[in-house]
Amino acid sequence: MSEKNLEIDNVDLKILTLLMQDANMPYTEIGKRIFVSGGTVHVRMKKMEQMGIVKGSQLVIDYTKLGWDISAFLGIYLDKSSLYEEVAVELMRIPEVVNIHYTTGVYSIFAKIVCRDTQHLREVLHDKIQKVQGIQRTETIISLEESVNRPIPFGDIKE
Repeated sequence: MSEKNLEIDNVDLKILTLLMQDANMPYTEIGKRIFVSGGTVHVRMKKMEQMGIVKGSQLVIDYTKLGWDISAFLGIYLDKSSLYEEVAVELMRIPEVVNIHYTTGVYSIFAKIVCRDTQHLREVLHDKIQKVQGIQRTETIISLEESVNRPIPFGDIKE
């Protein structure tokens, strides 16, 4: 473990593992499974939120079931890598951009976008993303299927 996480122990890791499997699991149920009280789970979750380890929770949605059938990844080349922050701010204003990474390698930015269909994808690329100042060009990779999207299991939980 890194130095900044020395206050985290196996109980905390087990709590995180259970919540990553089911974020709706009540603290009392977590406590039963790892042999601590629900109050202990609550206190430890608050501690991990204050430490910035837990940054909230989110609802996982299957966009395809709502008619948003295209997930694509964009390799973005910048005029200068020093423009990253300004470009990232502009990309965050585009609702279809769901993920942005500042990267090493060929691209300066690697982003994920979600669109309804190929026409919508074209509009987002042409009318929004490629008009952002500082973007030199983009390469689009369309995802045909996502096979894995999972958290890292931190704690050994016995069922």
